[in-house]
This record gives sequence, C-alpha cells and structure tokens, in this order.
Amino acid sequence: MSDGRVERGADGEIRLSGVLDYQSGPALRRQGQVLIRQAKGARVSVDCSAVERSSSVGLSLLLAFTRDVQKQGDELVITGLPADMRELARVSGLLDVLSLADETEGAV
Repeated sequence: MSDGRVERGADGEIRLSGVLDYQSGPALRRQGQVLIRQAKGARVSVDCSAVERSSSVGLSLLLAFTRDVQKQGDELVITGLPADMRELARVSGLLDVLSLADETEGAV
C-alpha cells in the first residue's frame, strides 16, 4: 500500500498519487490548499493519473480543491481521473460538478 501524495508537477500542475483515504485525506487537504494558493494562472490543473486507489475521500479532496480554486477566481481542471473514481463521481451525481478535462470543451 502506498501513502497518498499531493505535489507540484514539472509543468506546474498539482499531482495526486497513491492511496487517497481517510488516513491520507486530511494531510492531502492541507498540502493541496498551499499548492493552490501558490498556483500561477487562471487555470489550475489537478492530475489524478497516479492515484492507485481512492475512497470517497478522493472525490471530497477534488471538491474541496475546486472550491479553493474558485474562491481565488480561477478554474480547476481535473485530468487522468481513474475509472473507479469516475464511476463513484457518476453514481454520486458529481460529474456535472467536477470539471474533467475530457468533458471540458477546449481542455487539453
């Protein structure tokens, strides 16, 4: 099992990786807030392609990050959302709330 991590990627994106659960969630939330405050530009990208496993905590993190980014007047785009997280978002009715890159017009 791998601990969850949140860090700034080489291209400036925020990268979530590892296991996102109740144990890793609170620290990831705090670390993510710092990275979001440091983000440059009107669009903040969160890459989830290295997430190994996620409970509902992962979606909660993405919702909190979305709220943080919107509060500073920017846009958050999520890339690489794993299939299990996408399915959980679909069942929870969150696909309309989360801005997923492949569902956002003009997203890279």
